[in-house]
Amino acid sequence: MKTFGIINFEGPDVKVSGLGDFRPVPAFSFLGRYRLIDVMISNMTNSGIENLQVYMNGETRSLIEHLGTGRHYNINSKTGKLQMLTSNPNDQNAYNHDINAFLYNIEAIEEVNAKYVVIAPSYIVYSIDFRKVIETHKLSKSDITIVYKPVKYAKQHYHSCDCINIGSDNRITKIETNDGKYKNRNISLETYVMERELFIDLIKKASETSSMYWLKNIIGDSLDSLVVSGYRISNEAYFICNLNDYYRANMEIKDLDTAKSLFHKDWPIHTRTNDTAPAYYSNTANVKNSAVANGTIIRGTVENSVIGRQVIIEKGAVVKDSILLPGCYIGKNVNVSYTIIDKKARVSNVKNLSGDPDKIFYVKRRDII
Repeated sequence: MKTFGIINFEGPDVKVSGLGDFRPVPAFSFLGRYRLIDVMISNMTNSGIENLQVYMNGETRSLIEHLGTGRHYNINSKTGKLQMLTSNPNDQNAYNHDINAFLYNIEAIEEVNAKYVVIAPSYIVYSIDFRKVIETHKLSKSDITIVYKPVKYAKQHYHSCDCINIGSDNRITKIETNDGKYKNRNISLETYVMERELFIDLIKKASETSSMYWLKNIIGDSLDSLVVSGYRISNEAYFICNLNDYYRANMEIKDLDTAKSLFHKDWPIHTRTNDTAPAYYSNTANVKNSAVANGTIIRGTVENSVIGRQVIIEKGAVVKDSILLPGCYIGKNVNVSYTIIDKKARVSNVKNLSGDPDKIFYVKRRDII
């Protein structure tokens, strides 16, 4: 059976200060080379889903430039299709939800020749083979399947994310918000599989129920009338809800052992290529435990950091526990730690920039410091 994919935009609780002022969360630089949205689109295309709709909210220029025609995601130009769709924006942010976007583009959904649809978020980073999810969904004869992950740190992380309660028959009985009271919870990854016709019915039902409903709200209302089942994954999943979440995801996934849960030889993460020279390390460079992108020039010290494309780090500079986005410049003898430096910022006149593990310091795009 044919399946098409929807990449949904982030919800109202996702507020990444600083970085989010210049681009939507799906367009965030990730591990120096990728964008966040690359992971979910690659999950879909690697699973054989080639008809994709990407829903965008807010400032969309950088995301549109990155997605382009979609060919770099290995989408067949004859049988596949990548659509970039926006919503009908409202001055009141509470009305700018996914149901509003789906209604605004309802004809594009109705015209897709596919029995099933997979709806997945753009701001959650994890690896999944949707072929297995779809097959499990068919065998269970469920109306909706929700992908979830059991976690042991719900008190410290995943606040405001949805939690699900599951009965002995794998049927979901309740969906609620994680308030941090319990250590062990089943966290919804906001990834849903259902028939396209049911999806259309839920969109219309949500609109009739409340003008502020999200898709997850109408699914929660339908637990008694529909069979909603869970699909459990065991690998790590990262929610990028704030600046510290973004920092933590980059820092942990740059570790080789952790990266293995996301990167596989037969499961590539596709992205737009950038034709630049390999990274250059001078005889004064000292680099440890870091992810360094191509086009970078390093003459100083880099430890436990993520360095984007075409970054320059001069002799005597020390960069530790930090993320440098593409095009940054770090001058001689500058010390940087626990800091995120946005695209094309220059740091040379101030010799020390430092945040701490619980409050990452952020330097704005194109700032001169």
